[in-house]
Amino acid sequence: MEQSSKWMILIASTWIQAFTGTNFDFSSYSSDLKSVLGISQVQLNYLSMASDFGKAFGWCSGVSLMYFPLWVVLLIAAFMGLVGYGLQWLVIQRIIFLPYFLVFLLCVLAGCSICWFNTVCYVLCIKHFSANRPIALSLSISFNGASAALYNLIANAINSKDDTLYLLLNGLVPLVTSIAALPILWQPRSQTLHADSVHREYLNFRCLTILAVFTGLYLLILNSVSYSAQTARILLAGAVFLLVLPVIAPGVICTEEWSELFHPNYISLEDNDTDDLEMLNELIWKEASSMNVWTENSDESKEKGSWTSSFLLRDRLLLLGEEHSASLLMCRLDFWLYYLAYFCGGTLVLVYSNNLGQISESLGYRSEISFFVALYSACSFFGRLLSAAPDFLRNKMNYARTAWLAFALIPTPLAFFLLVLSGSKAALSAATALVGLSSGFVFSAAVSITSELFGPNSAGVNHNILITNIPLGSLLYGLLAAIVYEANLGKPDQVLVLDGSKVCMGRNCYIQTFMWWGCISLLGIASSFLLFLRTKAAYDSQERNRNWMRLT
Repeated sequence: MEQSSKWMILIASTWIQAFTGTNFDFSSYSSDLKSVLGISQVQLNYLSMASDFGKAFGWCSGVSLMYFPLWVVLLIAAFMGLVGYGLQWLVIQRIIFLPYFLVFLLCVLAGCSICWFNTVCYVLCIKHFSANRPIALSLSISFNGASAALYNLIANAINSKDDTLYLLLNGLVPLVTSIAALPILWQPRSQTLHADSVHREYLNFRCLTILAVFTGLYLLILNSVSYSAQTARILLAGAVFLLVLPVIAPGVICTEEWSELFHPNYISLEDNDTDDLEMLNELIWKEASSMNVWTENSDESKEKGSWTSSFLLRDRLLLLGEEHSASLLMCRLDFWLYYLAYFCGGTLVLVYSNNLGQISESLGYRSEISFFVALYSACSFFGRLLSAAPDFLRNKMNYARTAWLAFALIPTPLAFFLLVLSGSKAALSAATALVGLSSGFVFSAAVSITSELFGPNSAGVNHNILITNIPLGSLLYGLLAAIVYEANLGKPDQVLVLDGSKVCMGRNCYIQTFMWWGCISLLGIASSFLLFLRTKAAYDSQERNRNWMRLT
């Protein structure tokens, strides 16, 4: 049952991801929060930034895992979320009064909890699925994109007219999910890897991915239509059933038993393939060394004026999976190119999602904010699933994962320039879908890229260092949007008073912001392309060695 237990752990991680993406629904209650606190758009942007600022402390979760078991870190994350969101709900219900600064700190605490949940899931996938790590990560992380759609179903099942309910759900649902997942996480880690297990894992992942696609379509279609509270409860029960369905799938429960039935003479990798693994590592190191010598010789033969060649070859990564400490990570040019690509891509889209409520409101679609939030969430879900494409298509078309990252960033500027041209509902829907797909792919692929470029054992800390750009981007990009928004409030023909607060109406409220965001996202594409050129040799080397091992 050791092999089946790790599949149960993967399913538990999908549950955790599905119900802890609480940052996606900020747009659903941000207008109410702004009204209750009596704050400006700039101050509301600071609260949005505060949630992202909590990710700056995400590295603490990686450090905590060095001293505490996973289930303890999981419960700490759950209680941080309960306090952070729970007290905000009391404030928005006017049950208690807290000054703006304390609400800011609560947002930081809530954002930090999300990062801790994510780290737990990353570590679970990395530890239990070393052979198919990227697929496990993309499958688990994809369900984080379904959070807004799930929370929308839960809120409609209880009271569709109360947007403040999202805050209460953000605090309670992750805690209940964490407690439900504890018995599964207490299972011992599988120690034995059979020779046919990699192929069997691949087949199981294909089945689980197909089921995940069906779950995503279910949520996307249902959140595009209106329904009563009674219908919402039935639909919610269907969504929960789809989440629980993998637990009773024969391929998951009987993994080891099926292996014994159809392959009774399989051999343990620990017993017989150790020499092959050592040979593979030695081969990779020899090729990396030869590449390094070739690089040095070629540099000497080139003219001094060839600065582009020098930039692409200098101190580039020659070996995937090499462990990087935090200090070594900060000295890598590849890391900073990666950092810039994420900063101008995934982080920028996060700010868009945080402002989606105000954007919809200013364009005249206030009553459909939940639809746009659910659309972004569902498309983010599919984008995260698509990040497994490099692994499923490896035998047909093999590209470096950094190349896929560059391709994934292309829809982002297209979406922003589309919003510059049109403010229609169709344009807003198309743009939201595009950035959802793009950001979902980036968020999921980034964990695998961090693991590949800078070492799987250091991924828990290194990835949290990478996402320190999120609070910085949230501050800068959000402040840009807020300044443009506030400037348009000075124009009487563009101001509407709703619930006691001024609201900017019209395309001019965000059109300049979209232009700036579109240009910035182009910088992210350029940075990711440079990262691809610098890491292509390392990925090619890994693929050649994998093919050599397959032939021998």
